[in-house]
Amino acid sequence: MADKSYPIPGDDFSRYGGATSHLPKLEVDDLQHAGPPPPPGTVHNPPPPPPDAPWYDPRGWSLRTRLIAGVVVVVVIVAVIVGAVEGTKANRYPDYTQLDYKLVDTYSGTSFLDRFNYFSDEDPTNGFVQYVDQTAANALNLTHATDSSVVLKVDTSNEFAANGRQSVRLESKTTYDSGLFIFDILHTPYGCGTWPALWLTDPVNWPTNGEIDVMETNNKATEGNAVTLHTTSGCNMKVKRKQTGSVAYSTCDNSTNGNAGCGVQGEPETSGQAFNENGGGIYALELRSAGIRAWFFTRDTVPDDISNSSGSPDPSTWGTALADFPNTDCDISSHFSNQSIVANIALCGDLGAQPQFYKDQYHCPGTCSNFVAHNPANFTQAYWEFRDFKVYQAQ
Repeated sequence: MADKSYPIPGDDFSRYGGATSHLPKLEVDDLQHAGPPPPPGTVHNPPPPPPDAPWYDPRGWSLRTRLIAGVVVVVVIVAVIVGAVEGTKANRYPDYTQLDYKLVDTYSGTSFLDRFNYFSDEDPTNGFVQYVDQTAANALNLTHATDSSVVLKVDTSNEFAANGRQSVRLESKTTYDSGLFIFDILHTPYGCGTWPALWLTDPVNWPTNGEIDVMETNNKATEGNAVTLHTTSGCNMKVKRKQTGSVAYSTCDNSTNGNAGCGVQGEPETSGQAFNENGGGIYALELRSAGIRAWFFTRDTVPDDISNSSGSPDPSTWGTALADFPNTDCDISSHFSNQSIVANIALCGDLGAQPQFYKDQYHCPGTCSNFVAHNPANFTQAYWEFRDFKVYQAQ
C-alpha cells in the first residue's frame, strides 16, 4: 500500500474553466525555509517594537479618545453653523424703501374730540385715578378744543380726591393697521404722581394686537421720553438697528421683564419741562411691515415735507430715527393691527408709583396715592396740548 501511487487526473482543475490561470505559480526560491539552527550560544534579539504614534495620529488613540474627539468635532461643526446663521441674522436689515404716503385723516380744531371715545372704566393699570366720560370732562373742563389746539388735563379743583383724582383717557374711533402718524405736540404733562402716554393699541385685544408707546414718561419726566413696543411672544429686537436712542430692553414680549416691553430712551429734551419750554415738537411714527420707526423733531428741525401739509412726507429723507424696531426677528404685521390712537394721563399705577421711579429717581414725597389725593396744585402742569394729528397711508 505504501508504494502504490495515485496519479491525479490531468483535467481535475480544467472543469472550472479558467480557474487554473488564477493559481499562483510557485518557484523554488519562493519557498520559505527555516534554515539551519543557529550556532550554540547565539543570543536571540527580538525585533524592536514600532515607535509610538504622535499624539495627533488617531491610529494611536484609544477608543475612548476617539469617541471624545468625534464629539468635539461635531460640537465645533454645529457651533460654526449656528455662528454663521446668527452672524447673518445679526447683519440683516429690512429695506425701508420710499413709500408714496397720502393724507387720510386729520385730527384738529374744534372737531378733534369728536374723533375719540372717552374711556371711563376702572383704570386697567391700577392707577389712583378716575377716568371720566365726555359729559363729566366738559363739566370739569378737563378737555376743550379750539381752532388752534386741544387740551386734555388732570383735575386741579378737588382738595381731597379720596378715591383717585379725575383725569381723561381718549381712544380714537378710527383704527389703523399701518401708516405714518404725525403728532404735533405743544405741551406734555409732568409732575409727581403722573404717568402720561400717547400711544397706539387695540384696547379690546391687548396684547394680542400690540401696543406702540410713542410718548411715555412718569413723574417729573426729566429723563426724557421712552418709545416702547409691547407684544405677545415672538418679537425681539436684539438685531441690527439704526437709531439715536438708547436701548432699555430688547424683548418686546409683555410676559417678560414685568411688561417693560422693548424700549428706546430719548434725551431729556424729548419730553417734560424741557420739551415744553422749547415750544414742544413733533413726533412721527411709521408703522409698516418692514418695521416701526419713530422720529422726534424740535421746532427748528421739522422737515419741510411735514411742515408743508400738501406734500407727501418721505421718512427716507429724515435721517436716523430716534427709535427703530425692524422686522428682522419680529413679524410686525402679525403683532400690530387694529390700532387706535390713545392719549391719557394716568396717576400713580403700575409705573408711576413704583418706588424706583417715584422715590429713588424723582424724590417725590410720601406715598403716591396720598400725594395725588391731597395736592391738586401739583397738577397745574399735568396736561397735554396738541396742535393736530395727521395720518398718512401708502398708496
